[in-house]
Amino acid sequence: MSMPVNTMPSSALSAPRLVMGPVLFHWQADYLRDFYARIADEADVDVVHVGEVVCAKRMPFFDRDWPDVIERLQRAGKQVVYSTLALVMGDREVGIIRDLAEMPDLLIEANDFSAIGVLAGRPHMVGPYVNIYNEGTLRYMIERGATRIALPWELPESSIANLCAAAPDVELEMQVFGRVPLAISARCYSARANGLHKDGCRYVCGDTPDGMNVDTLDGAPFLAVNGLQTLSGTYLELSAEMADLHRAGINLFRLSPHRCDMVAIATVYRQLLGGLIGPEEAHQAVLDIAGDVNLANGFLHAIPGAELYRIPGQAQPE
Repeated sequence: MSMPVNTMPSSALSAPRLVMGPVLFHWQADYLRDFYARIADEADVDVVHVGEVVCAKRMPFFDRDWPDVIERLQRAGKQVVYSTLALVMGDREVGIIRDLAEMPDLLIEANDFSAIGVLAGRPHMVGPYVNIYNEGTLRYMIERGATRIALPWELPESSIANLCAAAPDVELEMQVFGRVPLAISARCYSARANGLHKDGCRYVCGDTPDGMNVDTLDGAPFLAVNGLQTLSGTYLELSAEMADLHRAGINLFRLSPHRCDMVAIATVYRQLLGGLIGPEEAHQAVLDIAGDVNLANGFLHAIPGAELYRIPGQAQPE
């Protein structure tokens, strides 16, 4: 990977931090509580996201648990970020964001422009669901109070470098592991695929806790569906690119939770950031832990996102 970098000397770069992103799937409450307990007690990550991003109908299952989860994470020394919905469709959802905005000690991640409007004027984070593709949009977000911005998944390396150079004083984040969200809709495909209406969905999205795989008519893996959300069929994996991303100005690296051992996944990336293992070993370790999945990094290299541009340690293609 050959990425142009900003002129900030390496000694001035802040130490890279690991982020456990929000859980995108409809996991059972008991499993979710155990997940966050393990992340608090065992995972070597610096930041943990909580909150529902995909479907407002899931909120009642866990809303009462968030205060205890947040307290436990904070006691463990983690910074907690509350992620908001990627698709806000009514006054109730806007009201939830307004209530969150009244909590001054909690960093809120805006994933929809309605949330950005509510949070304007107070420090907040802009999530990767907001399309920030150029320097003008980046400056607009910063002027409205954004102090941390997660860049979209589909950006190529040249665009990332330009955005980093345009905002040296703002924390920038990139996802480096997990399925990539591609689209979100007001309609629920999980319900429709099971012959149900969205209003009577029976929460069937919970039956596929890492997303429902969708194949082409020829039987080839294609995408995954998570309720309202369309995800990549492959798992993003950027261990080979993280050093260059950090030199460019990315200082937070997000891991998107799946039902594999996320504590072990976090350990691999921490060891990589600490120089204890190299990208090739990290790539293989991630594959071993994640199981029978296909890894990809195509977006960063300006090729189809589902492709793997190179395997760490192997020669790059001509």
